[in-house]
Amino acid sequence: MTASVTSTEPQEGSAPATGLWALMLGSIGVVFGDIGTSPLYAFREAVGGAVGHGQPATRAAVLGVLSLILWALFTVVTAKYVLLLLRADNNGEGGTLSLMALGQRALGRRSLVLTALGVVGASMFIGDSMITPAISVLSAVEGLKVAAPALEHYVVPVTVVILVGLFSVQSSGTARVASAFGPVMVVWFVVLAVLGLIHIGDDPSVLAAINPYYGVQFLLTHGTIGLVTLGAVFLAVTGGEALYADLGHFGRKPIQNAWICFVLPCLLINYFGQGALVLAHPAAIENSFYRMAPEVLLLPLVVLATAATVIASQAVITGAFSLVRQAVQLGLLPRFEVRYTSETHAGQIYLPRVNRLLLIGVILLVLMFRTSSGLASAYGIAVSTTMVADGIMGFVVVWKLWNWKAATAAALIVPFVVIDMTFFAANLLKLLEGAWVPLLFGLLMVAMIWTWRRGAAILVAKTRRIEVPLADLIKSLEKRPPHIVKGTAVFLTSDPSFVPTALLHNLKHNKVLHEQNVILTIETAETPRVDLAERVKMETISDKFSTVRLRFGFMESPNVPKALVIARKHGWQFDIMATSFFVSRRSLKPSAQSGMPQWQDHLFIAMSRSANDATDYFQIPTGRVVEVGTQVTI
Repeated sequence: MTASVTSTEPQEGSAPATGLWALMLGSIGVVFGDIGTSPLYAFREAVGGAVGHGQPATRAAVLGVLSLILWALFTVVTAKYVLLLLRADNNGEGGTLSLMALGQRALGRRSLVLTALGVVGASMFIGDSMITPAISVLSAVEGLKVAAPALEHYVVPVTVVILVGLFSVQSSGTARVASAFGPVMVVWFVVLAVLGLIHIGDDPSVLAAINPYYGVQFLLTHGTIGLVTLGAVFLAVTGGEALYADLGHFGRKPIQNAWICFVLPCLLINYFGQGALVLAHPAAIENSFYRMAPEVLLLPLVVLATAATVIASQAVITGAFSLVRQAVQLGLLPRFEVRYTSETHAGQIYLPRVNRLLLIGVILLVLMFRTSSGLASAYGIAVSTTMVADGIMGFVVVWKLWNWKAATAAALIVPFVVIDMTFFAANLLKLLEGAWVPLLFGLLMVAMIWTWRRGAAILVAKTRRIEVPLADLIKSLEKRPPHIVKGTAVFLTSDPSFVPTALLHNLKHNKVLHEQNVILTIETAETPRVDLAERVKMETISDKFSTVRLRFGFMESPNVPKALVIARKHGWQFDIMATSFFVSRRSLKPSAQSGMPQWQDHLFIAMSRSANDATDYFQIPTGRVVEVGTQVTI
């Protein structure tokens, strides 16, 4: 379904009434956690990859890597995401799926290419949601090896305990701890800047890396090693996509101001401080971040770094919850159980099954790779893939929605896509070292989404052949009316022009018809939210039948009883205690001629069985629900 476009120009972002400063503080605590903890490992891994891990750093490697990190932060994060894509908001919301919906709205139709890009980008983001907690917390706890080498064997167990604790508290919601995120991350970024300022004096010539010549020269003179190093440099910009994904939580201006005025300067100062330290003491590259701190402050720094990485992990976990809910609303995945952890903020949700799967994945990654250096090889590929998808979809938005000329839009977007593709190629070189992990996970997610979409389409086509047009049934019932019982019956269906299966079975087996029968259709719009004025559309078909259409945005939680209360304004005296909701429960069986391979048949059936109950998903009181079972072959 195509939603109306409210404006063809990029929307001006403005801070809500809560105040720009408060929103900036909140964004520092949530949006920048991932990219803000990159100094723990990004510079070390990039220089180590250039000279060989365990070898002293060279001046050419340090200046080349610093120059590449600086300009990667300026081009990929600042120019592409902060200045450009933050202006491509879908009714105030951002993220890969929002960008996909925005692009399809701009084209005026569903595009297979855009859907594929959105699915791949979303799949890789979920993969990133497993890798980020693993590498972030592991890199922080590895500070124990520097502070107390005897504790080296406890790094992995401590990391696992912290991660299990983090995922265990998800069910209680993030409202309580979120208030502390901002101040803790402000302290973290200030410490990053202070450590950097202290050590830039070790070798001030490190500031020469501001000149892009050093980065270009490094790439040209180091061949394949230069490209491999570029993949490690990309670790410094992972988390840049989160700036766009969290647009709806804080708004454009707070995110832009927090990044340009505070976060970016702190990161650059720290990276240059690490570079100066390593130029003065080449062996310090072994753990350049923790070597910046005086020995007496090492343990407090480890504690602060662990807190920062937990916050960064929390942000991507909740981001994964939101993304999965969006995918469900858009029909890309089966229904998952959604629990709300706040009475005032609908966005604070908890998905038990997703949480369990993420925890299992994160623990397996930690136990498989055991060090942040090992995980670094797996990290960049997921984010670079998402960034490539964002860039291509961004071209469609700039061209079609903002009404730019194709050549002008291409001149703006193509350089970003080329840079993203270069980073993707660099990360692909680490395929056998660990990059296969997110690629494998992404392929599994794509297979699941493709199977769900394809199976759902086949199921609709099969049931359509045996369905009866609603108009024909009404005419038949007027000629030969069945026994009429008091009350209202609501029948859920995806197509109001055909008779819901539950209604047919009610007539066939119970041989009764209610006084009022409502054919209810629930639609998901291609906008994040739908105005209450457009929530309900009601149409009377006959004296006993009417249709009601409820529209929800893909970031909203469909609450059917609450939405039906709005129908009173349309003349329906809705009383939940006098209403029965009839829901069809399909039992699927594989068919020899389903149109899909056998493995897809079984996967689709397994996904269908695992789907959350429609009654719970649409928040319908279980005491008012009548379920009618049917068996369908697919």
